[in-house]
Amino acid sequence: MEDFLRLSGSRSLGGHGQLDDYEQNRGRMSGKISRLDLGRTCLMGANGEGKLPIRMSSTGSGRRILHRICGISLAVVAAALLAAANTAPAAAQTAAPAAPVVNDVTPANPDFQQIRIGYVEWKEKSLTLSLSQNPPDDLGVAGALSAIRDNNTTGTFTKQEFHLLVEPAKTLEEALAARQKLIDQGVVAIITDVPADAVLALADADADKAGILFNISAKDERLREEDCRANVFHIQPSHSMLADALAQYLVWKKWPRWFLLTGALPADQEWAEALKRAAGRFGGQIVEERVYSETDTARRTDSGHVQVQRQMPVFTQNAPAHDVVLVADDSEIFGTYVPFRTWDPRPVAGSAGLIPTTWTPNHEQWAGFQMQNRFGVLNTRPMQSLDINAWTAVRMVGDAATKAQSNELAKIREAMLDERFSVAAFKGEKLTIRKWNHQLRQPILLADGFSVVSVSPQEGFLHPNSLLDTMGYDEPETKCSF
Repeated sequence: MEDFLRLSGSRSLGGHGQLDDYEQNRGRMSGKISRLDLGRTCLMGANGEGKLPIRMSSTGSGRRILHRICGISLAVVAAALLAAANTAPAAAQTAAPAAPVVNDVTPANPDFQQIRIGYVEWKEKSLTLSLSQNPPDDLGVAGALSAIRDNNTTGTFTKQEFHLLVEPAKTLEEALAARQKLIDQGVVAIITDVPADAVLALADADADKAGILFNISAKDERLREEDCRANVFHIQPSHSMLADALAQYLVWKKWPRWFLLTGALPADQEWAEALKRAAGRFGGQIVEERVYSETDTARRTDSGHVQVQRQMPVFTQNAPAHDVVLVADDSEIFGTYVPFRTWDPRPVAGSAGLIPTTWTPNHEQWAGFQMQNRFGVLNTRPMQSLDINAWTAVRMVGDAATKAQSNELAKIREAMLDERFSVAAFKGEKLTIRKWNHQLRQPILLADGFSVVSVSPQEGFLHPNSLLDTMGYDEPETKCSF
């Protein structure tokens, strides 16, 4: 009750134009009072438990302002309590949906449309260089479950109920078996957290390509280009989208000279190619590229930091004049070791330092703060990029099912492919699907591990249709043909 009163006392002010007066006159009150304690303070005075516990100035202006505020606050509290009392029976009948559980398909409301969403989870998680960044066991699945709960909240009004079915896989064969098991259980869409080859295999198992398969983790360009499939929708941005987002910011900052450090593995090479393409598109210059030839790391040895401290300055010395060190290390072999260890003191970006991403635990704009809090309460950990990707996929199914007013796959897919379809995902604007390759358009966050430094697309980079299409392969450039 006290928390409710505090919240009511503080939030009822802004709508009546009293908060600014209160803030301006706080200095005249010799006893300070916080916004969160205002409701409690008003209630104490109104209940006759003593005088208001604030000492006023001799002018009395502070007391007059506080009395006006308290009158507004207590009126709101009384109205809210009366409304709660009148609606208690109805609330008991339409209680908030229970927290969803993986693989529980028992209907809570048998008369609702039942909508099942599948999830193929790749169990071969890769280690990260930073111990604190190692993936949690429920990475991605937790985001999908959070979205199931959000869908079911809406579903109490639309008479639709959503369930999440998760099947693990470690090999291509296991992934195909997981897909079939999910299909047999009647899912309308499958979320895939699997490598690119597995995405293609799962897509091709759908002979007529009429299903809905979400790619939430593979960045490979070929999945959106020459190897695109009509039944695959890409939530995860491609390497080119991430590279273009970063390049726009570096050019906007007037840091056009880039020293590129590339890993030796194929994923690193593709990331490097995307960064070089971005340089050509936006006016950057790769002054030199060097390949870090090691394919393993001393991340867990006692002397690892000593080796890195000696190796990295030598690896980066005698480079041409540059503004930024770009790191292309998708494989987590060396990228984390680059900041603060280069020969020349320069900012680092790419796979370390300033990182382009779909999400960061520090994102709080556009209601992101509320999303972070909701997710933290449900999962007792911060939300990560794969979580928001899975969340977005589930919400797309939910929004499409609501628009279609159906639990049939064909009607949900039709609604999702409608040119007016969009999904809100705490990015400041609606996210839409590119018709030419089914990549989700979305702003890209540029984060440094402590804050969101910027969000791309950047000011000044124009496009005739959507500024979001300045990132990644545009329709005239695409090699995709469904």
